[in-house]
Order: sequence, then structure tokens, then C-alpha cells
Amino acid sequence: MSKVIKLRKGLDINLVGAAERVLTKGSAAASYALVPDNYRGVTPKMLVKVGDKVKAGSPLFFSKENPEVLFTSPVSGEVSAVNRGEKRKILSVVVTPDGENQSEHFDVCPIAELTRERVKETMLKAGFWPMIVQRPFGVIADTAATPKAIFVSGLDTAPLAPDLNFLVQDQGEHIIAGLEVLKKLTDGKVHLTVGTDTTAGVLSRVKQAEVHHIEGPHPAGNVGVQIAQIDPINKGDIVWTVELQHVAMIGRLFLSGQVDMSKVIALTGSEVAKPRYFKVISGALITSVTDGNLREQAPDAQHDVRIISGNPLTGTKVTPDNVNGYLGFYHNQITVIPEGNTYEFLGWAMPRLNKFSVSHSYFSWLCPKKKYNLDTNMNGGHRAFVQTGIYDKVLPMNIYPLYLIKAILAGDIDKMENLGIYEILEEDVALCEFIDPSKNEWQAIVSKGIEQMIKELN
Repeated sequence: MSKVIKLRKGLDINLVGAAERVLTKGSAAASYALVPDNYRGVTPKMLVKVGDKVKAGSPLFFSKENPEVLFTSPVSGEVSAVNRGEKRKILSVVVTPDGENQSEHFDVCPIAELTRERVKETMLKAGFWPMIVQRPFGVIADTAATPKAIFVSGLDTAPLAPDLNFLVQDQGEHIIAGLEVLKKLTDGKVHLTVGTDTTAGVLSRVKQAEVHHIEGPHPAGNVGVQIAQIDPINKGDIVWTVELQHVAMIGRLFLSGQVDMSKVIALTGSEVAKPRYFKVISGALITSVTDGNLREQAPDAQHDVRIISGNPLTGTKVTPDNVNGYLGFYHNQITVIPEGNTYEFLGWAMPRLNKFSVSHSYFSWLCPKKKYNLDTNMNGGHRAFVQTGIYDKVLPMNIYPLYLIKAILAGDIDKMENLGIYEILEEDVALCEFIDPSKNEWQAIVSKGIEQMIKELN
């Protein structure tokens, strides 16, 4: 067993509604979509129009910034809508499936004979290149760059997170093939990080990557935290990351020459009747999973739940419609929790025995294993930053989060560089936002800083 990385900083948030290890085949969705906002820095240029017939793997649009990067349909069928917002911004490209699930065919050869250029060419044509995320800044990988390392996280520690080992339990061959393919793209190492409790299953048998074991509270499962512990990013460095189920999809592509974007996701949250796992296709309409699986509500409370593509800390709020109500490209989870649009009179003065707190203000610290039913209420309004060391306690990285946030708000590029903007993404400061007594939107601030850095460097 490799050296164990032990993290003490962080915070586990125990919520009601974790998924049982039961796999259900999801019903076929009425539509599937690509949502350009899922990809940072992409301005889509359409390649199809409404009414066009497509197969799985047929290109729908390309990136204006990098025309090589194609975004392809996850299913075969007909392009039924190109939804636009203000200034004709493309919100989603919707495909209605035909039920046949035909795929474009891509030439493949034995993985041992693959070259970097062949791998890149196939992934670009199949629309798989967006699966590779580049750090710093979390953009789609630069096709001309060579990373110093590639990281794959086999651990998710977010609230209600799915068990990644369970998600890929029958994908051993594809995971191995995918890791072999990724090795062709770097002169460095491919790193796979797993939990210390991973003693069985697919991930315990991987030999195609350098395996690291990590233990500790959230955000130990964040790939950014893992990079900081194993091979930190400095100015000028490039590291690529790939989500675990995307590794399996890449493996399937190079073994079969077919595009198969099926994946397993977890339906979680206190508003779910029976939280469990579903097999779906990437980009599925979220109501194909949630319909019939939520708790019954009073007729006047139908809108008192929040549906989130992703986890409660970093996921995206979606509405059950045909514009943006689709599973996020990088998400393995759908969460449904109370909306939190009710208010508690003098709540700060109450014992609040069923409320979670990171301090000793309430009694939750006496029951560290208790599960809570939390809603989206912020329990307070925005105010000035409180100068404490509380944020450092939940971020196991060698940076000063509060000073970095202030540098971003001030627009000070030099200080942002010196204080660690290259090392983090929004997900890495999600806990800082959760515990912040000042109710500041940390993730939005970091996103603003990253956009500013991208403009500055370009």
C-alpha cells in the first residue's frame, strides 16, 4: 500500500438522504442536452440546426476559442431545440432521442500502439476532449499543451456524495483502458487517489496509475486538494484532471470505437423518497430521474424543494424544464433538499437542537455523527468579513483563503498570483462559503478572480 495522506483540516457535513447501494436503470429521458455553461470559457458556434438528425458522437457545436474542440450528442435522434437567452446566448442544445442509440464509428487500434496525436485526434472528433479539465483555472485542456501530470480522483467526500467505487463496479476493463490512454497524453505520471477504505472493487486493483491513499474530512476528495498534497501547481505548470466515470467512457471509446456516454449517478437528499443510484446517459433531463421519486408534498408546497445537479455545496440549481433542467456534464449526483424560504423568528436565540453548527454555539458538536435535514436558508444577511482564522480550518492547502478573496475583490493580480489563485477552483472554497459568518459568496468571488486571470494572461 502506498503512503497514506492524512488530512486534518476540513469538515464533514452529515445530511439526511444518502443513496443506498441499490442500482436502478433510469427511464429513458424525453430529451438530452448539452449546456454550454457547463464548460468554462466556451463560446459555442453551432454546427447543426433544429430538425437535423444526429447520432451519438455527432458534433453539435464547437468552441469559438478553439475550433478543434467539438461537443457531440450523447444520443442518436433529432435536434429539437436550440434554446437562447439574452443577446442570443445559447443556453442549451436539445436532442430528442429516437430510441435506437446509434453511434458514429471511430477508427481504433490496440491501445499499446496508440500515439499521443492519435489519442488527441480521436478524442477531439468524438467530443471527448472536454472531459479533460486543465488546471490552473479549470478550463478545457489546451490541445497544444503537455501536462506535467494527470490526476483522477477515485474519492468523493462532499455531502451526500456517491460512492465512486460503486459507480464503476462493473467498469474495470474500461477504467484500465482509459488510464492507459491517458498515459499517452503526458510525459509525467497519471495519479489515481482513493480512500483508505478502498480495499476491494475496481479501484483497489488498478496498476496503470500511481495510486495514492488519502483520508480525512471533506474536501479530501477534491482533486485540487489532492494535487496540492502530491504535486502542487506553480506558476507556469499545467496539470490535467479527468473525472473517474469519464475515464471509463474514454476506455470504452478506444476499445469499441463507439460513443457510449452512459453513467451511474446518485439521487440524494432529504426530499427523495428512496435515495439510490440510477444508470442514465450524460445530459439527461433531470425529471427523468426525479419524477415519481420525490416525497409527496402538500398542494401549496410544490415549489418548496430545490433540485440541484451536483452536490449541495457546489452543484447547480436547475428547474424542471426543457431549457436548463439537465444533468451537468461533470456531475455524478442529483440532490433534492428543502428550498429554505421560511424564516424562524428569533432563531439565533433558540437552542436549535436540530441545527448544524461548526462552532459550539449550538449543541450539534455533542453529536458528531448525527445527520441533519438542512435547507438552503442562509440564516443571516451579507455583512463585512469577520477577521478570524475559521476559514483556514476547513481548507487543507498552503494558502491564506481570506487574503486571497480580498485580493480578488480588489482586483490585485500580483497578490492573487502570490496568494494561490493558480491552485484553487470554486469547489475548493465551498466549505469556506458554508461556514462564513459574513455570508459572502466565496465561489462566485473565486470565479470572478479566475475570469480576471484568464483575461489578463490572454
